[in-house]
Amino acid sequence: MTARPDDAIFRLDGNRVWTSPRAGGPWDPRAQHGSPPAALVAWIAASLPSPVPMRVARLTIDLMRPVPVAPLTFTSEIIKEGRKIQLREVRLLADDVEVVRASVLKVRTAENAIPVEAATPPLDVPGPDQCRDDNMNSARNVFLGTMSMRPAFGRFIEQGRAAIWFRANVPLIEGEPLSPLLRAVIASDFCNGTSPSLDFSKWMFINADLTVNLARYPAGDWILVNAESYSGPDGAGLSIARLADAQGYFGRVIQSLVVEPR
Repeated sequence: MTARPDDAIFRLDGNRVWTSPRAGGPWDPRAQHGSPPAALVAWIAASLPSPVPMRVARLTIDLMRPVPVAPLTFTSEIIKEGRKIQLREVRLLADDVEVVRASVLKVRTAENAIPVEAATPPLDVPGPDQCRDDNMNSARNVFLGTMSMRPAFGRFIEQGRAAIWFRANVPLIEGEPLSPLLRAVIASDFCNGTSPSLDFSKWMFINADLTVNLARYPAGDWILVNAESYSGPDGAGLSIARLADAQGYFGRVIQSLVVEPR
């Protein structure tokens, strides 16, 4: 498969995946940012059949190795099939070597009258229309150049807590619009960059995994990542965030970090 300048991040042919250079991440130009493979897993799981209507409620990605900016293949296996839940394992491979292993939980969808007090919390920061663009299209992070950012407070890559609105501007899968699920997963992997606890110029804090939990799917194009990070004394760290859209909070994300000096 041949690349074109206007391609989406991925182009699929059966279980074969062509990867655009736009997938490149911040740590190594040959390796993908975590968002594209995580969202690819979400798309695969959401597109596969279930016995009753279901949606993704939890996605856990284990990054077994750096995911190359290169052709991939994928496999999927049902671990648990029921009328209320479905549990799938999705694997991404590069040259037949496993690079991502994911567990995706889907739950039955049903129309329920939820009491007002059980609704997800409203926004406690300015909405995307009240925040100014602050894009950082770094040559070291190609995928970041496909995103728009609007900080509610703090700033991307600056130390400390921050809340930043993210909007993905490039289709993930060729010929497919960006779904609310994909927008949520794409924004989620920016958690550690939203609220680093260490100086980015001196330290690396690569996430080894990504878990996203969704009480509901978001609405609209903008996803808020309201994040904080911690670093331990032994090379491990943690990034956590609440996810929101303009209507309020709808999910959470957590990343385990590998912390080391540059």
